[in-house]
Amino acid sequence: MRRRDTILLTGFGPFPGVTENASERFVAKLAHLAARRFSAHRVVARILPTEWERAPSRLQTLYERERPKLVLHFGVSPNATCYVIETVARNTRKSAEDAIGAFPHDDVVVPGGPTRISARLPATDIKERLAAIKVPSVVSEDAGAYLCNTVLYKSLLFAEQIEEPDAVGFFHIPQVIQPALLKSKSDPKEMRFDWGTALIGGLEIIRTCLGRPPPSRRHVKVH
Repeated sequence: MRRRDTILLTGFGPFPGVTENASERFVAKLAHLAARRFSAHRVVARILPTEWERAPSRLQTLYERERPKLVLHFGVSPNATCYVIETVARNTRKSAEDAIGAFPHDDVVVPGGPTRISARLPATDIKERLAAIKVPSVVSEDAGAYLCNTVLYKSLLFAEQIEEPDAVGFFHIPQVIQPALLKSKSDPKEMRFDWGTALIGGLEIIRTCLGRPPPSRRHVKVH
């Protein structure tokens, strides 16, 4: 029997200044919905430690074990108010403490590595399709210099090595996601990022990366 293609979703655990990482809860919820919506695929959700050494090592193990066809990473940013679609990973790391108080050993992710690597992501299509369902997003070319950027950079290198994933990308989300509005209180024309729209948007991101057409309106409801 042919093994189903794997969708790998990752979030992060806590780190200094963020005791509860919204990406951890978000990834778990999105994976649950995606497993039902994309039943022809295996959906694997994992939380990476927010640590300079262990995060890339853990990610490499996931690549080798899961051989994913689609890899989507999620992390929080204090500047994010919606989906931030990261399109570039840079070979740089800032001197900042991780979750265990450690600092990076070097100011680059990979000595001698490319200065920048483009994400394997249909960013323009994603932004347009999110806008069509009233989920706000922006496209970014700067994923920062903390663990989010490091994970995206290493993920793109791992993907190149195994030649498996069709798409690899990173999305920043707000540190705090607002509760979903009741349908009776929401404006259908308003762009709003809350738990309801975030999860609907997450499913649309996956759908776009898989090359599937947008769903009919009656199929975008999240229970």
